[in-house]
Amino acid sequence: MSIGHSLLGLLQQGPRHGYDLKHAYDGHFGQGRPLHYGQVYATLSRLLKNGLIEETGPEPGNGPDRKRYSITAEGVTDVDQWLGRPENPELYLQSTLYSKVVIALLAGRDASDVVDAQRTAHLQSMRELTARKRAGDLADKLICDHALFHLEADLRWLEMTEARLADLGELVRS
Repeated sequence: MSIGHSLLGLLQQGPRHGYDLKHAYDGHFGQGRPLHYGQVYATLSRLLKNGLIEETGPEPGNGPDRKRYSITAEGVTDVDQWLGRPENPELYLQSTLYSKVVIALLAGRDASDVVDAQRTAHLQSMRELTARKRAGDLADKLICDHALFHLEADLRWLEMTEARLADLGELVRS
């Protein structure tokens, strides 16, 4: 996920302080992985340097002056280009799961133990995501669905791999 583009997109709603941007980001995208303040301010510094945002002046308060940031026309154009650019599909051709199965076979271990352990872990994650989805709002439902569909694909792969373990074992040992 592009943190810079996400912050730019949030600034399209209006000028904000770094503190407000962090909380807006965490509320929309940070479930399980909130941004660190240092990451927010480092990203804002880079966006400012690149002319995608500007400071709209410090705001005096009870503590230190807080800087407000707003998106520039160049920033809006950058967000528009980012939104219009499809993400590269993640192909997972270098899978840790696959590596573990092959290493188990090469080491003469029972690779079905690796598959079973992974299946158990995936099913546990799916139960947790399903509970979160049931209790969550629409945004939570959508992000949980995304993760659940990926876990389902992994489970299908695990089933297919388990059915082919004997053939794969012969192949990797030859």
